[in-house]
Amino acid sequence: MNFESPTHSPGLQSLARNLFNWTLSYRADSDIFVPYGYLYPRTHPSEQPAGLVPQLARKQGLVAWVVSNWDERQARVRYYRQLSQYVTVDLFGKGGPGQPLPDVGLLHTVARYKFYLAFENSQHLDYITEKLWRNAFLAGAVPVVLGPDRANYERFVPRRAFIHVDDFPDASSLAAHLQFLDRNPAAYRGYFSWRRSYAVHVTSFWDEPWCRTCQAVRMAGDQPKSVPNLAGWFQR
Repeated sequence: MNFESPTHSPGLQSLARNLFNWTLSYRADSDIFVPYGYLYPRTHPSEQPAGLVPQLARKQGLVAWVVSNWDERQARVRYYRQLSQYVTVDLFGKGGPGQPLPDVGLLHTVARYKFYLAFENSQHLDYITEKLWRNAFLAGAVPVVLGPDRANYERFVPRRAFIHVDDFPDASSLAAHLQFLDRNPAAYRGYFSWRRSYAVHVTSFWDEPWCRTCQAVRMAGDQPKSVPNLAGWFQR
């Protein structure tokens, strides 16, 4: 079981081949797939989810980012440095140049902003963490994502649910798009249309992985299986 990315999972090559029977991770091709979150259909789709319009009206800031693991070598920090030259990004969190989170907490803080930088600490297949599901979606901010490519995100969320940095040739073009959406409320609200049909589930750690494992064991029967090369499978 592993919920870290390959970049932060050293030593897998030293593990013996066929040592493990099953894999459990955020990767969709795991034997037991437990993503950081997912969308599920609403029982009663609506023209507008309850409370969304007042929520949007309360937004005062443009772009927020909460980060605790600050590393100048990471792509997300380099992109932030470029983006902040063209648009104001309010930075929160420990271990970097950000200010402490207000006492109201992360979700209430991010809810005041139109956009949230859901920047992953590394870019790998299916590595889409709580930065999207909780920090952005639950807070009601439009996520600006940096992680796997757009096609990977679209396996799990509608294409108009997020903005991908790869959609723009450079940070200045992205900043111009965010400023355009800031000036055009109707275009901005278009990034919330998916909420009429879907709601957000954020995975509860660690009870959900254990429950998924129990279900898988009960359904597996007596079929033998082992993972021949864990490092070769995971590190991509």
